[in-house]
Amino acid sequence: MTLASDDKVLILFRHAKAEEGFGKPDHDRELTDRGRRDARTAGAWLHEHGLGPELVLCSTSVRTRQTWEAAEEGGACGETVEYDDTVYAGGSESVLRVVRESAGEAQVVLVVGHNPTMAALASGLAEGNGSLQAHDCLAAGFPTSTVAVLRYAGPWSGLGFGTAELDRCHVARG
Repeated sequence: MTLASDDKVLILFRHAKAEEGFGKPDHDRELTDRGRRDARTAGAWLHEHGLGPELVLCSTSVRTRQTWEAAEEGGACGETVEYDDTVYAGGSESVLRVVRESAGEAQVVLVVGHNPTMAALASGLAEGNGSLQAHDCLAAGFPTSTVAVLRYAGPWSGLGFGTAELDRCHVARG
């Protein structure tokens, strides 16, 4: 993907299907076999579309870490991976703040997180701007292994609600 110097891409990736939490803390839930397949398929989709982030901001939960690992097995690549508890516990405003503070000079940033935060952040950043097909996908509920690709022009510090366009939305199923 070729970007102008001030163009940015933010990829929001909801973790893949995880086991039910019976008797286990939420933070420790692991991916199911289906979740691993779906995450690998998401990684292949990212690779196929040339969406290689310079920075991956990943929740500290087991299922998000496993989602990114499986996505890498599928072909996704990230130059730097940072694990941040705010991506696990924070809402859309908090995750947006982490992106603004962490993105630095990166042009492509990917966040591996949780719902409802990922869907709310994608919807809020785009506020209806961008691809109608992508917005239809987003409106369908942002199930596990959904990837939303947003475009933004300007410094990361200026990224806010209504400033981006939703370019693509993809539900990965393996």
